[in-house]
Amino acid sequence: MKHALVTGGTRGIGAGVARSLAKAGWSVTAASVSQSELDTFEPQDGITVQLLDVTDQSSVDAAFAGLTQLDALVNCAGILLRGEEYDIDVFARVLDVNLTGTMRCCLAAHSLLAKTGGAIVNTASMLSTFGGPLVPAYSASKGGVAQLTKALAGRWAEDGIRVNAIAPGWIETEMTQGLRDDPARTEAIMARTPMKRWGKPEEVGALVHWLISDNASFVTGSVYPVDGGYLAM
Repeated sequence: MKHALVTGGTRGIGAGVARSLAKAGWSVTAASVSQSELDTFEPQDGITVQLLDVTDQSSVDAAFAGLTQLDALVNCAGILLRGEEYDIDVFARVLDVNLTGTMRCCLAAHSLLAKTGGAIVNTASMLSTFGGPLVPAYSASKGGVAQLTKALAGRWAEDGIRVNAIAPGWIETEMTQGLRDDPARTEAIMARTPMKRWGKPEEVGALVHWLISDNASFVTGSVYPVDGGYLAM
């Protein structure tokens, strides 16, 4: 059985990815920085949970040292602090989680993935393409994730490791709850979304499953939108 580790895997898009992979027959470790999230995560066959702080190198090292096999790493750990990111300390914190944390996990996973010919999927965003005035750190970090993905794909192809990224649009998660509760914001978002609805975490999970599967064996260095057509408008 193939094994995947999903950072940020107990909530939002990460949880949707973890559940999608488990349903597809993968063994999944869903990792989170929050012990309370691990304690309240609804159990599902094929999923185990793991405490992991992507900003702490010792935590990352310990989590990956405990793995005997790894076929896929999916980096979903991320934060967005709307309205606070013009504070330089907050800016640095967001980049540490979203961008540097992604790199820490990729580096820690490298040797394991090289043994299995595995794959990495990073989480970029539609804000990798255009800026978010209220979230400069989030926008910068996700632009960085997109470029990091391409750089690692080029370097690690010789090791048999494929590296791609997803760029989710407006997905039904805790992060977008405030927007979904605001009729005016929802109307504006739906007006630009050709499919006229919010996406679901499991729909992102379906794309991730394809990217780490053998069906995508010649795919690397790409960033895939999953946004209902939002970026096309």
